[in-house]
Amino acid sequence: MMRSDLRVRLLAGTVLLAGMLILPDLAAAQTVEQASPKKDDSNSSAANDIVVVGTRYEATSLQMRSSNTTSVLSADDLKHTAVHNVAEALGMLPGINVMNTGSAFAGGVDGASRGEGMFVSVRGMNSEYNLNLINGVNVAQGNPYSRGVQLSLLPPSGLQTIVLNKTSQPDMLGDAIGGTIDFRTPSAFDYAQTTRGSITVGGRLESRARAYGKDGLGYNVAGDFSTKFGSDQQFGFYISGFYDIRHYANSLVGGIQESGCCDNGYDFAVQNADGSSAAGLDPASNLILTGANYGMSSGSTERYGGNASFDWRPGEDTSIYARVTYARADTEQNSALTQVVATNKQDGSAGTSLGNGLYAPVLSNVQTKFWYETNPALATLGTAQLGGDFKRGSLTISPNLFYSWGSNERPDHIEVAGRTLGDSGSGLAYGGSTLFGYNNGYPVPLLTPALSTALGNISAMNAAGGAPEYTTQSSEQKKGGAKLDLHYDLDDSVLQFVKVGARYEKSKRTVTNRDYTVPGYGNANTFGDLGIISSSYPSVWPGRYNWGVPEIDQTKLFALFNQLGGATDATSDTCGSNPVNNYNCNTQKATEQVYATYAMAKLKFNDVDVIPGVRYEHSQIDNTYWVTPTLNGVTQTGHFESNVAKFDALLPSIAVNYRPAGAVYRASVWTSYVRPPFLQLGGGSSTNVSGGVTTINQGNPDLKAIRALNLDASGEWDFGNDTHVMLAGFYKHLRHYIYDAGSSAGVVTGTNLGVTSGTITYRPSNGGSGDIYGIEFSARQRFSALPGLLSGFGIAGNVTRQWTKVDVLGDGTRMDRMQNAPDLLANAQLFYEKGKIGLDLNYTHTGSYISVYDTLGKGSTWDDVWVRPINRIDVHAGYEVNKALKLDLSVSNLFNSYSYWAHIGKNSLTVSDIVNSGSTTLLTATYKF
Repeated sequence: MMRSDLRVRLLAGTVLLAGMLILPDLAAAQTVEQASPKKDDSNSSAANDIVVVGTRYEATSLQMRSSNTTSVLSADDLKHTAVHNVAEALGMLPGINVMNTGSAFAGGVDGASRGEGMFVSVRGMNSEYNLNLINGVNVAQGNPYSRGVQLSLLPPSGLQTIVLNKTSQPDMLGDAIGGTIDFRTPSAFDYAQTTRGSITVGGRLESRARAYGKDGLGYNVAGDFSTKFGSDQQFGFYISGFYDIRHYANSLVGGIQESGCCDNGYDFAVQNADGSSAAGLDPASNLILTGANYGMSSGSTERYGGNASFDWRPGEDTSIYARVTYARADTEQNSALTQVVATNKQDGSAGTSLGNGLYAPVLSNVQTKFWYETNPALATLGTAQLGGDFKRGSLTISPNLFYSWGSNERPDHIEVAGRTLGDSGSGLAYGGSTLFGYNNGYPVPLLTPALSTALGNISAMNAAGGAPEYTTQSSEQKKGGAKLDLHYDLDDSVLQFVKVGARYEKSKRTVTNRDYTVPGYGNANTFGDLGIISSSYPSVWPGRYNWGVPEIDQTKLFALFNQLGGATDATSDTCGSNPVNNYNCNTQKATEQVYATYAMAKLKFNDVDVIPGVRYEHSQIDNTYWVTPTLNGVTQTGHFESNVAKFDALLPSIAVNYRPAGAVYRASVWTSYVRPPFLQLGGGSSTNVSGGVTTINQGNPDLKAIRALNLDASGEWDFGNDTHVMLAGFYKHLRHYIYDAGSSAGVVTGTNLGVTSGTITYRPSNGGSGDIYGIEFSARQRFSALPGLLSGFGIAGNVTRQWTKVDVLGDGTRMDRMQNAPDLLANAQLFYEKGKIGLDLNYTHTGSYISVYDTLGKGSTWDDVWVRPINRIDVHAGYEVNKALKLDLSVSNLFNSYSYWAHIGKNSLTVSDIVNSGSTTLLTATYKF
């Protein structure tokens, strides 16, 4: 406690000293007109100079000037696409993989069926290994199970520039291994005009919703305004706002979704006597599907927000700013799923003998079911900061106060189900060994006439398929702090500058999850008797699966839930029957404090810059969690406990840049780290005492931070004739790997195993070491030397090839690919820009990758969940009516490719989750004044 207070006092004293140096001169500062300052970006990393760019060519210039390796998206790049959000926009950059699902409250195919990108990985590193900034502020992490940020919250229209920093330097935050993504908004001084503004309106169309007979329409409105004022225009004000809404209805198949509890919708075609996969066969290739969901996920996403900045530049040596950003996304998602599930499976020696001690399963019965669930999401993200740059001779003093808040809620999840019982209560008689055939990889149920009739008559299903269940979940984080940077320029021909700084950040995080299930179904015998079906769609997947699916009246479903008991202590069942435990058992709180300091310098030897430095970060995380004890099989009322985790990281680095005319060559060695997820440090604990043995499951505050040694080398060339080329190679060596396990603990180890008395403790543990290495290439060429109209044509593209390998468990027994790391990523573009016309034809390829390790719990790699390659073509056409008005038309996923296809086993499509979200058309008009 004393050390913590001392650090805070030292930082406060430093900021106060800076203020004493600044304030006397501020009053006397001359008020002179300033243009937006032209900074020498080669003096520091791009992450610390908040520069915005409007065009692709300005973005290239910013990349070339930066002292670290970056990729930049300009405002024009963001406008020339029909993507749903900035996660998808980032996919245009080399080294970026966009994931449609991840560690939110709704993951897997539930998240993917929203039909939009949610998270990104950078250079083979999953989302929690990267940092996300808005105008340099480290944003709050609202997700419940990882440190990743759900980027689907942010629309591309709300930003001016996105800078992806692929290497770090000491003046950047140290807890980023993959990269640091900085989303930038402009200020009034980024525009030449004294007063200006713009208004954008648009409409959108979702093709998959149209296939269901829905309108699939949406619209967007955005605007911004900036002005400079004062006697010498020393003040600047900028404000922007946006609103958009999309209505979607997407088709899905859930095979992996049915593979877990409680239907266990998979089996092996050829089995040993004990039901395991026959020896000598690849278990993944030996899988058969015994249960699958077919459905429609529909709803809407409504987003709004904006940003504002105020700047005061009273003199050439003084700049003071305040910035605020806010974004909110409210998603309604309703999934109506028809189900075909085998029951009473006779496995192993109880099945059909194939000879030689091998057997085929017998699927004695099959149930047709209907499952309705909602996955609403409410996400918010905001930032605020106040700071300045004060130049006093050779010294520049840059204090900054910052704050960010973010949340991710699943406020009103509700579900209900019905099923066909048959005479046996387990469904209708079947008796075969195979339940599904395949058409181009899509599973097709092989149903008897009776099963087909039952699947098509959901209202006649028995109501006892699953009583109404209600869940409310929330996760939020608030963080704030202060930092101070001191930059001293020297006249020495070799030593150019010295830069030092200190930073303090404190955050608070809360996660809750509560569940309620009402008893019974009232007086209903059939699902139709529940009175919640409002209408029906004739095809569950238009053009592929032709049985119908009902639409549920959600208002009536909530009324039924409340009528049968509602959300009360009596119906709570989060983790048992004890209402006190049920209210608290999935509650976790954490307070995290991070103290950092750094020093760096720049040495110049002709055209060679050398930037050595070191950063030190100390973190302390105080976790509070619920402990649920069990004594001889009887659950006792629990209580809150706490633990403390501490991390220290010394992060040296050195970068060397060679800058001949028209080129820059960079090489760097840098170190970084990432602190473990809060859930694994201090997740809920349970204690069970039975037979003289105490078994404890709990979080692990002794987890190690993931450490990385990073090497990077790159070259960029600007040939002066609208030609830019970049080639980069990178290598990362990781220690103490931790993967994204969602709501579970990931790698769990026990101590004192096998004892008959004493204590057995199970808790998360680190994995082992891993390696990533790769090559990135990007190029852009406009054929401006061609005659006439041909001079408007050009080509652009990028390719990333990467290789990953990691010791997942830490004992060398399971070496695997890194999570969410495709081996190949590529973008290609054919464009035309001449006069008033702009055209773009874009192709995107994402290679296959692992998204979930060991999903069936077989302790191996064969049952990893893989995501199939994605190939997508987008088009854009723009027309400048005059200098004030521009029209843009964009179509994403022009040829209606599947948007998500995951499967168990690298080379098997037998057990798959599939989503088709169709194409999106966006028409916008922008008026500038």
